[in-house]
Amino acid sequence: MDRVLVLLRHGQSEWNLQNLFTGWRDPPLTQRGVDEARAAGAALRKTGIVFQKVFVSELFRAQDTAAKALEVLGQTDLVPEKNIALNERDYGDLAGLNKDEARTKWGAEQVRIWRRSYEIPPPGGESLRDTVARTLPYYVRSILPCVLRGETTLVAAHGNSLRALVMVLDGLTSKTIPSMEIATGIPLVYRLGADSLVVSKEVLTTDLTG
Repeated sequence: MDRVLVLLRHGQSEWNLQNLFTGWRDPPLTQRGVDEARAAGAALRKTGIVFQKVFVSELFRAQDTAAKALEVLGQTDLVPEKNIALNERDYGDLAGLNKDEARTKWGAEQVRIWRRSYEIPPPGGESLRDTVARTLPYYVRSILPCVLRGETTLVAAHGNSLRALVMVLDGLTSKTIPSMEIATGIPLVYRLGADSLVVSKEVLTTDLTG
């Protein structure tokens, strides 16, 4: 039995382009982001993957990325399951601020701590640990059972909510996960064993990455 799980960070958003903290705000994809989503679909099509389940966050940029990728795959009949547990990390008071302006206001070191520490949240927001605490139970309860039943599953979400899943799948720690980056529009293809552990992981290349 194939037990395939694909993680896909949304394509570039308008606020990614403008170097703004986004979090739970909901800017649309840029044209580059749309192209990344379609390129992800094309890369997945080359592997022969056919999805039975799709999970997305409640934010449009993740939903639109999944939709564009599925269009290329010819699977527009799939209805994604939406859940707030897959939302991006909430950046609280930083949301909407330019990252360089935030460094000027609070200092580069403080902003680095808010962005990269595991446990320390920005003002009014979530730490990565907080994001793991809401994302991982949803994965165990709703996503993993589908994969273990042999239902090839796509999760289209965000840098930090996906890092929460990668932390578990790749066996990373609170020390190593903060420096782990997930690129926009690049599918991560996991194959799991019956025990839910990772058998293999492949980072696909797309026409935009070479």
